[in-house]
Amino acid sequence: MKLCIAEKPSVAREIAQVIGAKNRRDGYLEGNGYCVTWTFGHFCQLRDPEDYNPAWKRWSIHDLPMLPDVFDIKLMADEGVRKQFRVIEGLLKEATEVINCGDAGQEGEVIQRWVLRAARYRGPVRRLWISSLTEAAIRAGFGKLREASEFDTLYEAGKSRAVGDWLLGLNATRLFTLKYAPPGQVLSVGRVQTPTLAMVVQRHHEIVNFTPETYWELKTQYREVAFGSIAHPNGRFDKEEEATAALSQVTGHSLTITDVETRKANEAPPRLYDLTSLQIEANQKLNLSADDALKTVQGLYEKKLVTYPRVDTTYLPNDVYGQIPGILQGLSPRYGEFTHGLLAQPIRRNGRVFNDTKVTDHHAIIPTGAMPGGLGGAEGGMYDLIARRFLAALSPDCIVSNTTVLADANGHPFRVRGRQVLVPGWRAVYGGVADDDAARRKKAPRKAADVLADKTGDGPSEEESLTVLPIFVQGETGPHQPALERKQTQPPKPYTEATLLRAMETAGRQIDDDDLKQALKENGIGRPSTRAAILETLFRRTYLRRQGKQVQPTETGIALIGLIQNPTLKSAELTGQWERKLRQIEAGELAADTFLDELRGLVGELVRQVSSDYRPTRAIPPVVKNPGPNRFGSTPVAPSAPAAPPSAPTKPKRVTKPKETVAPGILGKCPACGHPTVVRGREAWGCTRFREGCAWRLPFQSRGKTLTDSQLKTLLAKGETAVIKGFAGADDAKFNARLVLKPGGAVGLRVE
Repeated sequence: MKLCIAEKPSVAREIAQVIGAKNRRDGYLEGNGYCVTWTFGHFCQLRDPEDYNPAWKRWSIHDLPMLPDVFDIKLMADEGVRKQFRVIEGLLKEATEVINCGDAGQEGEVIQRWVLRAARYRGPVRRLWISSLTEAAIRAGFGKLREASEFDTLYEAGKSRAVGDWLLGLNATRLFTLKYAPPGQVLSVGRVQTPTLAMVVQRHHEIVNFTPETYWELKTQYREVAFGSIAHPNGRFDKEEEATAALSQVTGHSLTITDVETRKANEAPPRLYDLTSLQIEANQKLNLSADDALKTVQGLYEKKLVTYPRVDTTYLPNDVYGQIPGILQGLSPRYGEFTHGLLAQPIRRNGRVFNDTKVTDHHAIIPTGAMPGGLGGAEGGMYDLIARRFLAALSPDCIVSNTTVLADANGHPFRVRGRQVLVPGWRAVYGGVADDDAARRKKAPRKAADVLADKTGDGPSEEESLTVLPIFVQGETGPHQPALERKQTQPPKPYTEATLLRAMETAGRQIDDDDLKQALKENGIGRPSTRAAILETLFRRTYLRRQGKQVQPTETGIALIGLIQNPTLKSAELTGQWERKLRQIEAGELAADTFLDELRGLVGELVRQVSSDYRPTRAIPPVVKNPGPNRFGSTPVAPSAPAAPPSAPTKPKRVTKPKETVAPGILGKCPACGHPTVVRGREAWGCTRFREGCAWRLPFQSRGKTLTDSQLKTLLAKGETAVIKGFAGADDAKFNARLVLKPGGAVGLRVE
């Protein structure tokens, strides 16, 4: 009997239907010489610390680091898992051969091999490796089953990932919890989650500490088109006097068109989706979280509508080329206006789509050609994204006309740029404009009134407003309406899930070029299939929170990153290098032991560093809601988030709220973080929790008025809404003062 083991019951049913195993039994299906059974995700996990050393059950900083010589697995303590495992174990005893039908990826390989290892199976194993669950794909996969040994390095990489997370996650979590956490709270630290959190915290600090700078732009309206000055870099004047002088120079003088240049250009189609780019689009267009997007596309895969989704490539192998016409035929009932043109001529073998060297285990996410029936909501929107991207990628280039018009007014140069779509090409799939820049492309030429109304600098600049222009002729001249625009530089934007996913993919580097993004994927944080889970973990542990579409750090998350001094733990780039080494293990280019020895060394150094930290212990804000693992539960499956040590049960005690005491030198509660931590420094008052991320600082003098310590103490006690009247300044002049809450939580002083 040949035993097939799938990763989910639904997948097992699809496989059984194709190979003729149609007789239902308890925990499996059989027929035609096959038995088909299943797991439902992870059945096994790495052993807990106390399984290697009983002393490690008790959390003690003196027992760190925990470095087992050999890592082993155990069955999960879940009755449903144990019941199904007994079914698999019994079938394995009768099997002449096992066919591993797990998800064709690193995690799927680990799940299946650990089940076989736990059951002590020693017989032959072959691998079903498919990219979709259509009947044709399953039949083709069974027609060319591969030897399990071909995927040994894939398994080694997956196992190394789990062991690495155990080594760093359990040791670092215990270390920081025992060293810094208040009783009852766990500080979870992980190989991927911590640098991800650090990126968000760093962006938060950049925004809070941002100091806007004022600049001026000189614009002029000519024939209802806004031209921008190009006398200075970026068209900006840093000094108002210079801007005013430039305005005087051009006022009352005619504007002359000095040059008109028009060039045709080809815009290549967008690349196919990998999982990360699909999650980004789904967040932007469908308002789906990364986790919801993954679940949605996984559902489409299990409905046989799209190919395997947990992929990190945007290319197709050349052997898929012959399947393209059939897929287009399947899409014709819904997308016929686009498929008919593509099928009317040979499909382009575009190098941006077909590239064997860019495909390893799986190809980009594309439709299977099976027609969806009655899809709606998130699934309908997700399917439409994938189908349109597939159609666009196969379509011809878009041909545009780019026009640059130069002008001059009394020796001062101006410029405007415009664009016109001549042949829509792939843009026709999106109604003539790209789905990712439709709003910008639809803008009409900006009028001077619109320019003058834009005081914030948030709108598109003159360089970005590429619109259809009227016909200009070199040498023409006429009156124009110049005006100055006062703007301020803007802080970096908070992360959204979309931009955070992109930052994880590129190890924190802000990259716009598609080709460079592809190159940086080698060093991205985490894998496409795990990034959504990492974000959800940070939300669940209340280190991050959602604020509309923004992703913001909580006080607990900010404080945790402030505690971590080791740069390796929170460096996106260094963590990305670890990820690259895991890929090298998968490719057979690096031994797993080399990677794990490096992590062992890091863990040992980390323990020595934190253990010898004799700085005063700083308060960690309590988790307000959705706490992570408590200190009385068992160790969870994810090795990066262990539970804290169990304690003997005690009778509940009545909690009496202690009286607030203020340490000597403390002037009051910090208006930004709420802790009694405001002290007098050499140049300003500030919060002593700056290492935990609180950046509140107030200069001694404001608008020529200087407060005393006692006056500030009164203000802090009254709060930011109070006005203190009749303060005396250094010059004995009377004035009123109040604290003012600013965006981002900063607090400033206003004197009147």
